[in-house]
Amino acid sequence: MRVDKLNPPDVHKTPGYHHVTIVEAGRLAFLAGQCPLDPDGNLVGAGDPLAQADQVAANALAVLAAVGAQPADVVRSVIYVVSDDREVLGAVWERLNDSALGPAFGSASTLLGVASLGFTGQLVEVDLTAALPG
Repeated sequence: MRVDKLNPPDVHKTPGYHHVTIVEAGRLAFLAGQCPLDPDGNLVGAGDPLAQADQVAANALAVLAAVGAQPADVVRSVIYVVSDDREVLGAVWERLNDSALGPAFGSASTLLGVASLGFTGQLVEVDLTAALPG
């Protein structure tokens, strides 16, 4: 499967992601939003978006592995953070990019500050789409 990433010259430069990700024919895996929950369903990192980002990354890595994919196979990502503070948003972005999941965010990626997420106390969620290898 071929995946191409590009940044058109007529739009702004990005801090690491690409404006466009093109996937040639193949299978795609659409992952459910990954939450900061441990295997027993308990919230990890109450009040700490960086600790929650770590758990979200760990969960996303496990789900990608379950379908035979790696972070580099991700073709679209959306990161949700309960905050309107650009420093908090940026810190979560950096934490995820510095994690083992980091290569996932070099594709078409969106970072959103939101008012709330599905679980009480949840501050971070990541939504991924991966192109499955051969």
